[in-house]
Amino acid sequence: MEAQLASKLSKVEPLARAVRDRRKRLGLRQSEVADLAGTAERFVYSLEAGKETVRLDKVLSVLEVLGLGLTVRPGRGDIVGPTRRRDAERPSGNSL
Repeated sequence: MEAQLASKLSKVEPLARAVRDRRKRLGLRQSEVADLAGTAERFVYSLEAGKETVRLDKVLSVLEVLGLGLTVRPGRGDIVGPTRRRDAERPSGNSL
């Protein structure tokens, strides 16, 4: 169980750390980021704490306020399920 939790945390920790570090470098409080992004302070807190289930639209708003972006790239694992052929044909490295 602990190994599963550690594995999940490691997937979201880089994003959480990047948001927290950038906010601090800019000298902003969580409440200020929330106001600028149109979210609740609790959302910014949860994002920085590495909560797995956050709304993507809100994440993107927070990233925009902080001058950060999100890049999607192929992962290291195998593609799962019947979509293998279609996914392999899609272009990689899409940025948002």
